[in-house]
Amino acid sequence: MNTIKSYIEAHKNRFIDELIELLKIPSISADPAYTQDVIDTSTAVKASLEKAGCDHVEICETPGYPIVYGHKHISDDLPTVLVYGHYDVQPPDPLDLWESGPFEPIIKKTDIHPEGAIFARGACDDKGQMYMHVKALELMNETDQLPCNVKFMIEGEEEVGSESLAWFVERNQEKLANDVILISDTGMISNTQPSITTGLRGLSYVEVEVTGPNRDLHSGLYGGAVANPINILAKMIASLHDENNHITIPGFYDKVEELSKEERAEMAKAPFSLEEYKNALDIDAVYGEASYTTNERNSIRPTLDVNGIWGGYTGEGAKTVIASKAYAKISMRLVPNQEWREITELFKTHFENIVPEGATVKVTPHHGGQGYVTPIDSIGYKAASKAYEDTFGKTPIPQRSGGSIPIVSLFEKELKSKTILMGFGLDSDAIHSPNEHFGIFNYLKGIETIPLFYKYFTELSK
Repeated sequence: MNTIKSYIEAHKNRFIDELIELLKIPSISADPAYTQDVIDTSTAVKASLEKAGCDHVEICETPGYPIVYGHKHISDDLPTVLVYGHYDVQPPDPLDLWESGPFEPIIKKTDIHPEGAIFARGACDDKGQMYMHVKALELMNETDQLPCNVKFMIEGEEEVGSESLAWFVERNQEKLANDVILISDTGMISNTQPSITTGLRGLSYVEVEVTGPNRDLHSGLYGGAVANPINILAKMIASLHDENNHITIPGFYDKVEELSKEERAEMAKAPFSLEEYKNALDIDAVYGEASYTTNERNSIRPTLDVNGIWGGYTGEGAKTVIASKAYAKISMRLVPNQEWREITELFKTHFENIVPEGATVKVTPHHGGQGYVTPIDSIGYKAASKAYEDTFGKTPIPQRSGGSIPIVSLFEKELKSKTILMGFGLDSDAIHSPNEHFGIFNYLKGIETIPLFYKYFTELSK
């Protein structure tokens, strides 16, 4: 433990500088304009794994963006940990809400991060958390503390559905064979109370298009006489929730797992301050499905949210027009047992049924994935718990997350191994939002904790 801390102390400035350089590359997988930047990032990740001590690293071509694969093999008699992460990032929009450039990383102190935090797109999701594992490998190699074999699989399409990753995993099962999968793409309760994510929600993501007249029309000459797609789309979206914020799509809740009072009571033991939660998000009140707490709404309950909506004239000044078309992007976060393809079809059928006469609707599915729950009695979970106990001085609390990592259920299906979610981000880190950041404390604490997971997992596997 002392060796780990002393190595981090001696190299922490370099660790931070290296991450900052990685964050400067705008690896936005959703926007084809940044294709070369995404590819350049894969090259940078390959070089970092080589420097960290991998025996072999390669950039594996896929139908989409490349996957960086690397391994460090010690012995066939030792267990193998497969580390998954992603090097692509969300688009930074809206740019005018960033206090500094999204790809111009800076370190600023905050109330939550008095040691400073790195502000940049991808700082927490997922370049910062992925790079903790690279630096943890370097540390273990340089201090002769790597107790088992390790493999890395770092992809570039997580933010757009990981379609090529599924293709890659299905074709490389022997290459990716492992005893446990380790991911840091989640968060924890606070810097004083660690937690381990034991559940993830699934995802269904669709785009809708409502069409009225065959061209834009003068709102004076035709207003009130023809269907306005923007008005219609707004009403259709509003109808997807009732007065209790319950989703109205027929069949949507048929397979939703209802947790018992005892299970909900256990969840409620996690330290949580509603006031601190609101302050961190700078909101006056919370909002959501009736009869559930905030922590239940964002973890064990499914949701439906509009992620973007547009149509008509949005430029400067006024243009009196009835648009021909209106659009929206909609995501549904799903809980275990909800099959994302089935939910997508239920949405499509319902949305097509509620469009009024005078308009037509088109629903285009984008991507999705299954929810996931991991057991807390596995060797992997116990190893992670012991690692957090050593570095934080507290036993981590198991916690279900509201986020989605669709490939986790794929890993279990194809690779037949469990996933451990060791996240070090905080709810206040603004992932997917302007001013995303990652605390220096969290980044270095991750590098300190990860080697202990390897240690305890190897010991418990004997």
